[in-house]
Amino acid sequence: MAAITLQNIVKKYDDGFPAVNDVSIDIEDGEFIILVGPSGCGKSTLLRMIVGLEDITSGELKIDGKRVNELAPRDRNLAMVFQNYALYPHLTVFENIAFPLRLNKAKFSEEEIKKLVTDAAKRLELTDHLDRKPGNLSGGQRQRVAMGRAIVRQADAFLFDEPLSNLDAKLRGQMRSEISQMQRRLGITSVYVTHDQTEAMTLGDRVAVLKKGVLQQIASPRELYEQPVNLFVAGFIGSPSMNFLPATLEGTYLNTPIGNIPVPPATAKAAEGKELVLVGVRPEFFEDAALVDDRHRGNGSVFEAEISHTEWLGNEQYGYIDFEPTPEVAAVLQGLAKDMDADELRPQIVVTLDAASRIRGGQPAELWLDTRKIHIFDPRTGENLTRDAEAGAAATREAAQVRGEEIARARQKDQAAAH
Repeated sequence: MAAITLQNIVKKYDDGFPAVNDVSIDIEDGEFIILVGPSGCGKSTLLRMIVGLEDITSGELKIDGKRVNELAPRDRNLAMVFQNYALYPHLTVFENIAFPLRLNKAKFSEEEIKKLVTDAAKRLELTDHLDRKPGNLSGGQRQRVAMGRAIVRQADAFLFDEPLSNLDAKLRGQMRSEISQMQRRLGITSVYVTHDQTEAMTLGDRVAVLKKGVLQQIASPRELYEQPVNLFVAGFIGSPSMNFLPATLEGTYLNTPIGNIPVPPATAKAAEGKELVLVGVRPEFFEDAALVDDRHRGNGSVFEAEISHTEWLGNEQYGYIDFEPTPEVAAVLQGLAKDMDADELRPQIVVTLDAASRIRGGQPAELWLDTRKIHIFDPRTGENLTRDAEAGAAATREAAQVRGEEIARARQKDQAAAH
């Protein structure tokens, strides 16, 4: 295992375009880091620079404190799991997993190879498939074979390049769980590239959000969700994404397309002196006012709006409210959509409602909004004016503590099983 340090890493191509621009990340020994962002943000390029498949234009890459910029990929002792599995179709599962060990016959005896392969197969539930060929396996089983090959190499770190993108939704969920549990058991440093924010939020100890080659924020999933540093991170993280409403401050009220929203003094202060701000409201901050008890009602405000339509999902439902943006706000939403690789961000508010709600589309509805949790953004700079940096840092510290405890428990469990 090893720590990985990226110091001011830059990757420029021949035309001068910076695919990765001044990225610095300290990855701790045993940490699970996710690189996430829209297409073309530089996440895969950054991963390939770590493993040695892309040259570093400037900056320094260290593995366990040693500079490795000039080292060949084979000399970095990193194991990579690709999107397309990269398995040999003519070899059995056993031989595919054993392949990197066969390349180093001087180091591993046949007995050692057999032990390493069977141990990896047991961890990945592949014991019954060792004599099969990859063509006879499911997508999930082939992915586990690729991971087994990485495990037996006894590498210092695992690098995953969108390993689950070829799997269907149900299998992706299962494999996410398996990768997470395996990483905890092994306690091995891992860097994982994905465009799927569900993978990012469920797998990572910390998540690095990239935009056009620039690192926007790196933090625990909770900190990213609750204390995003800017409009891009707030809009990219979360599904459905955060709503952005244009607003002007009038005393302790924010005048928005859904009415005047009373806000706490600290929130009002953040909007002072601004001609226009964007109010960031996550869908779950709303509720059907009829379902909010008196005890919680005072934590927010009630307003009336017409829901254009609803979507019932069983455990909850979504409602949609349309509004007319000013030209300035429309331009901000269009730019944000482009940054997130989306076709458009419609001037629309998405609200999450309890499954029991009887609110229906085409009718006025009374909704409740939790005003304690809203964020205020500067539409020109994108900065989150209400971000509580200390609260965010505390969430990330807590996640690191939990990670350490989980790794320790997993190791104790494995040691107990070995005896």
